[in-house]
Amino acid sequence: MGDIITLLPDHVANQIAAGEVVQRPASVVKELMENAIDAGSTHVQLIIKEAGKVLIQVVDNGKGMSVTDARMAFERHATSKIKAASDLFALNTKGFRGEALASIAAVAHVEMLTKTAVDEVATQIKIAGSEIQEQEPIVAPQGTSIAVKNLFFNIPARRNFLKSNTVELRHIIDEFHRVALAHPQVAFTFFQGGQELFDLPAANLRKRIVHIFGSKIDEKLVPVEESTSVSSVSGFVIKPNAAKRTRGQQFFFVNDRFIKSPFMHHAIMNAYEGLLVDGTVPGYFIFFNLDPQTIDINIHPTKTEVKFEDEQSLYAILRSCVKHSLGMFNVAPTLDFERDPNLDTPYRQVNQSAGTPQLEVDSSFNPFKNPDARRFSKPNESSWESLYVEVESQRVSSSLGNELNATPDYDTVKVFQLMNRYIVSSIGSALLLIDQQRAHERILYEQFLKTITQKKTASQQLLFPYKLELNLTQQAFLSDLEEVLVEAGFIFERDSNITIIIKGIPSSSSEKEIPNIFENLFNSLESDLPADSFSQSDVLSKSLAKTLSIKRGVSMKPEEQQRLLDDLFACKETQVSPFNRQIFVTLTQEELDKKFT
Repeated sequence: MGDIITLLPDHVANQIAAGEVVQRPASVVKELMENAIDAGSTHVQLIIKEAGKVLIQVVDNGKGMSVTDARMAFERHATSKIKAASDLFALNTKGFRGEALASIAAVAHVEMLTKTAVDEVATQIKIAGSEIQEQEPIVAPQGTSIAVKNLFFNIPARRNFLKSNTVELRHIIDEFHRVALAHPQVAFTFFQGGQELFDLPAANLRKRIVHIFGSKIDEKLVPVEESTSVSSVSGFVIKPNAAKRTRGQQFFFVNDRFIKSPFMHHAIMNAYEGLLVDGTVPGYFIFFNLDPQTIDINIHPTKTEVKFEDEQSLYAILRSCVKHSLGMFNVAPTLDFERDPNLDTPYRQVNQSAGTPQLEVDSSFNPFKNPDARRFSKPNESSWESLYVEVESQRVSSSLGNELNATPDYDTVKVFQLMNRYIVSSIGSALLLIDQQRAHERILYEQFLKTITQKKTASQQLLFPYKLELNLTQQAFLSDLEEVLVEAGFIFERDSNITIIIKGIPSSSSEKEIPNIFENLFNSLESDLPADSFSQSDVLSKSLAKTLSIKRGVSMKPEEQQRLLDDLFACKETQVSPFNRQIFVTLTQEELDKKFT
């Protein structure tokens, strides 16, 4: 048998490496921005077109690269951060493995312009698919500009797997947030399609959080600060009453590097025990400062997973300091056994005795001297007993009627409501139990998706226009969703960069639901979307259905129950809600009989 093992060509090896490092446009943004930070930049500019599919450009004012370094930067495993294996455990920089630029250049057209402080001219290099097309001197200021164009141009299958612009932009914004939060001392600007999304001046951490997430978050922040021999912990947590049902403002940083840690998230949830509404998650911005030798950050290609040498101690420290901060700032409930000075006797009345109330009473008044006094005569015992029996009978009848939400004549009842949560009906010889909220979500979802797709949505004008304030991230999403919002029936205009004026809404919604509609919509976009969210219309339809559906705990009239049942089984999909949750269950006669054996 002949030899079959051969070395891969460099361009193929680079494309394989790119599969690990460059998963989507956001991966390129992360690598380029981190390189800019490592270069000592004080201002970093991010420019995006078509959610990174057409252009990703990062411009910095860092120290730049020499001619030789500029050429070497695109070679695999070329790095300025590591000289020996021991250096892996003393890292204080972001990129260090030397794969990022080589991997990016293997799957895109790359143009780099760079200049150091001592060089007279800059160096320009153009690369396509790992092959250097051009290198020449050029006039440019100090720093580096790297433009990545036509990502995955030579791997059509990878390009076809990219999501919609809305989803890809959301991932880019996520990476931008992580780098910007980790380095508040660096100024950042972010442009998407020629529009400025973020302009973040150099500031402290609190101001950086406010600049990114809006002024309303400022009053919700609780500072966290603790220093031990193991680690120092600092940052902010969000007050329990501002916790959300979707994740999106949870940030851990280790030595200014963003990480994901379910273990540390559990520590924070433990610290909030008893303070959160069920199903809600608090936001947090937590920074660990550790000895690099006690962590291993090289266990995952994206370097977002970290191994801690003493994770149990870190867990205890984090839980303790968060719990302490919530209590110290009077966020957590406490028992106060101190007297309330407001209940003390006023000083000027300490030695005074209580006076007799001055009341005038007509002691000669006798109501039974009135000719109509017989109306107030005492009834006999039998009449009292008959009154009690009548009232009790009415109470029991009323209670049963409210519980079933049906008429007492059960022969005429087709459906009834149980616990203000389930609609109960029969199908053949089986019993049908329907979750009213999930059923209504499915009905509304299909209705909105149909009207948006066919562009037949009716709008209702608001008597008084509604002003809605948006943070920078929400502004970015709104620009991308503007067309589909109009198709859904919303009529609005921009009052400023941070405010929109809503003049019309879909006819099936109400004005009081406007804040919830947009909050759920933006939360859906900021948190991880399910894999089956293919379009903006789909995302908006789900958001509207979630907001406007009949909630659990709402009482429904018999005719409303029947209409819900009819509308559900007229849908294309009846088994699961838009969020893939079971809508109804059936109990056959055999299953019911077994309950009584």
